[in-house]
Amino acid sequence: MEIEKKTDSRMGTEPVGRLMTKIGLPIVLSMMLQAAYNIVDSAYLSNMKEAGEEALTALGLAFPVQLLMIAIAVGTGVGTNALLSKSLGQGDRKKASRAAGNAVFMGIIIFAVFLLFGIFGVPLYVNSQNAGGNISEIVLSMTVDYLQICCCVSVGNIFFAIYEKILQAMGRSLYSTIAQITGAVVNIVLDPILIYGWLGSPEMGVKGAAYATVIGQIVSGVMVFIFHAKLDVEIDKSARYLKPNGKLLKEIYAIGLPAIISQALLTVMTYGLNIILGQLAEVGENAVTVYGLYCKIQQLIIFAAVGVRDAITPIVSFNFGMRNKKRIKEGIKYGMVFTLVLMVIGLVVIELFAEPLTGVFSLSDVTYRMCVDCMRIVSLGFIFAGLGIAFQGVFQAIECGIQSLLISVGRQVLFILPVAWFIGRFVTGAENISIIWWTFLIGEGITLICAFLMYLPAVKKKINVLEG
Repeated sequence: MEIEKKTDSRMGTEPVGRLMTKIGLPIVLSMMLQAAYNIVDSAYLSNMKEAGEEALTALGLAFPVQLLMIAIAVGTGVGTNALLSKSLGQGDRKKASRAAGNAVFMGIIIFAVFLLFGIFGVPLYVNSQNAGGNISEIVLSMTVDYLQICCCVSVGNIFFAIYEKILQAMGRSLYSTIAQITGAVVNIVLDPILIYGWLGSPEMGVKGAAYATVIGQIVSGVMVFIFHAKLDVEIDKSARYLKPNGKLLKEIYAIGLPAIISQALLTVMTYGLNIILGQLAEVGENAVTVYGLYCKIQQLIIFAAVGVRDAITPIVSFNFGMRNKKRIKEGIKYGMVFTLVLMVIGLVVIELFAEPLTGVFSLSDVTYRMCVDCMRIVSLGFIFAGLGIAFQGVFQAIECGIQSLLISVGRQVLFILPVAWFIGRFVTGAENISIIWWTFLIGEGITLICAFLMYLPAVKKKINVLEG
C-alpha cells in the first residue's frame, strides 16, 4: 500500500533524530494529556465542600482496577496491531479482517468480565485494601461508588484501546489522538458540572467524577469506531469476522500477553502499596491519599518516557529487520538521549514546583506536607525509571521480550514491594513516613543496573553480529 511504502521509506532513510521526534512527539503529548486530565479529576474532587480528601483516597484505592482494565485492553490492541500490520504487509486482507474482528470480539468479552466484577466483586476488592482497619467507612463507600460506575460503564475505555491500535496499524494514529483529546476535553468540562452540581445538574460528588470519566471515554470510543468504519478501507468490517478463531487469538496474545503482563504489574504494585500504606499507624489513610495523588502527578513525567519508548520500538525494530546496524545504534542513542532530557526536565519541574503542584489540591496540613516530601523524594528516581523504560523499548525491538518483562518485574514488584513492606513495619506517624518513599529510588536504581547488565550481552549477540 502507498501508506506502508511511505512509512517503510521513512523508517529506513530519514535521519533517526528527526524520525524519533516525528513519531515520539505526538505519542508523548497524547499520553501526557491523558495524565493531565486524571490530575484535573483529582483537583476537582479535592475541592468539594465536604470530604474532598476522602474522595482522593477513594480514587487511589480504585486506581489498580482501572490500571488492570487498561492493561488488558491495550495488550489486546497491541497484539492485534502487530498481527494486522503483518497480515496487510503479506497481502492477506482476509486474515487482517479476521484479526480486527476477533479483537472486537475480545473487547466484548473483556467488557462483560469487568461489568460482572463491577456488579459483584467491587465491595470485596475495596475492603481487601483495608487490612489494617485504618481506612474510614466514607472512603470505602466512595471507592465502591466510583469503581462500580467505572467498571459497569467501561465499554468506551475498552473499545477505545482496541480501535486505537487498529487505526495505528493502518497508519492513522492522528485520528486516535483526535478522539482521545476530544474525550479528555469532554471529561474536563463535565467534571465540575457533575461533581459540584453546576448548570442545574444534581451535585453528585465522587459519582459525578466517575460519570464524567466514563462519558469522556465513550465519546473517544465512539469517535475511533467511526474513524475505523469510515477510513480503514483496507480491511473488511463484516460481522462474520467477529466469530472467534482459536489460532488467530493465540497469535494475537502471543504478542499481546507480555504487554498485558508488563502493564498489569503496575496494578500489582499499586494494590500492594495501598495495602502496605493503609496499615501504617496513625497516617495510613493519609499515606494512601498521598500515593494516589503522586501516581497521577508522576504520570505526567513517566508517560513522556513511555511515549519515547513507543517511538524507539518501531524505529529500532524496522532497522533490526533490515539488519542496518548503524541505524539501530542511532535509534538506541537518540532514544536514550531524548528520554534523559525529558526526565531531567521532569525532575527539575517537580523539585521546584512540588509545593504549588500540591497546593492545587485541598489537603489537610499533614497530608500536604507528606505529599510534598513524597514528590521531592520519589522524583529523584525519574532518570533511573525513564532509562529503564527506554531499555524496555530497545529489548522489545531486538526480540528480547524476556529482558523487557524482567525490567517491569524489577521496577514495579521485585525491588519495590518487599522493601516497602519491610520499611513500613518500622514507620509510625507522619514524622518519619518519608523513609518509605525512598523505596522507589532504590528500586528504580537497582532495576536500571540490571537492565544495563542485560543490555550488554544483548548488543553483542543481536546487534554487533550484523554486517555493516
